[in-house]
Amino acid sequence: QWPINGISKSQNLENLKKVHAQLGWRLLMNEHVSLDKNGQQIALLGIENWSNKARFPKHGRMDLAYANTEKYPFKILMSHDPSHWDAEVIPQYGDIDLMLSGHTHGMQFGVEIPGFKWSPVQYIYKQWAGLYENKNQKLYVNRGFGFIGYPGRVGILPEITVIELA
Repeated sequence: QWPINGISKSQNLENLKKVHAQLGWRLLMNEHVSLDKNGQQIALLGIENWSNKARFPKHGRMDLAYANTEKYPFKILMSHDPSHWDAEVIPQYGDIDLMLSGHTHGMQFGVEIPGFKWSPVQYIYKQWAGLYENKNQKLYVNRGFGFIGYPGRVGILPEITVIELA
């Protein structure tokens, strides 16, 4: 219902916004919304692409998305590229409780068996799949179900994550 833009070359951004609106979704671009559940509020922040990798642009503006969220006891950030977590979120935004990310696709190749998880993407991205923790903050990196380049996957299954607010 609240997607973010992880596409770094969005020539058709206005068309993308229209399609999302037709689906009943609101594209979060450097802003936040309030989620209310059982009388409690959660801030859901969404930013445009932000990466600490030189080949990907930094369109995301955490300062805009974060503005006026101090009152929320729990904050969820949706940021497409997991490198954002170590580079900006941990050092500057210590009260972001959970960051949801993707981008890596697990490089669409790897091995995952009980007790062992490997993909060549781990040599590029420190956080590339699953749940990571730093003190009171958590990052979840979803491997997605799409692809980049080769239209397939070997050993890295597609993933859709469902998070239920209870």
